[in-house]
Amino acid sequence: MKNKIIHIANTRGFADHGWLKTHHTFSFANYYDNERVHFGMLRVLNDDWIEGGMGFGTHPHDNMEIITIPLSGALAHRDSMGNHSVIQHGEVQVMSAGTGITHSEFNAHETEPVSLLQIWVFPNQKEVKPRYDQMKLDLSARKNKFQQIVSPIAADDGVWIHQNAWFHLADMDQNLKLEYALKDKMNGVYVFVIKGSVQINDETLEERDGMGIWNIEKLDIKAVRDAEILLMEVPMR
Repeated sequence: MKNKIIHIANTRGFADHGWLKTHHTFSFANYYDNERVHFGMLRVLNDDWIEGGMGFGTHPHDNMEIITIPLSGALAHRDSMGNHSVIQHGEVQVMSAGTGITHSEFNAHETEPVSLLQIWVFPNQKEVKPRYDQMKLDLSARKNKFQQIVSPIAADDGVWIHQNAWFHLADMDQNLKLEYALKDKMNGVYVFVIKGSVQINDETLEERDGMGIWNIEKLDIKAVRDAEILLMEVPMR
């Protein structure tokens, strides 16, 4: 029985707007693939590069959990809840759009680009009161181990969302092996390789490749080369 999908980096959707270069793991905007609409409750995984001084003007969202992870540079954020902030590498940002928000996102620097991952997760509650949070992370806490950055529990490590989902980052030295045990065995796991190369069970993934796997209790991950990975455990339905 099939229990995994693999998305090779160069098969993702791509759009080049000059100031914005963006890759879509799942269907988004003008990119549509009926076999890549979502992975369980994981709806969007966008890999964005934004030119200095440029960004997204004010636009709306509702009933979605939106997580932003800068990989380099800094992103300026402004929203209808009154938040004005800058988020940069080493931080994580979350918005529960709920009943509806508007926001804008711009590169906080005029000359240096910003690179980021933006992830959307379907919520387990609709029409909640919108909320915003961001958190500075200890980069040493992901060295050769999993650092939790998102969970469903407000008092737990990282930011929290309205979904039975957990996100972890790991910065792995070559040949290191890690085991990830699912928090909820009904969930699936989607692993995105930010840098380097890893072997997951019997599959080798390179930079910007992704793999979703379900009907498992744990995952064995080995760094083929020094690697950074994002692991997202989400409900499958």
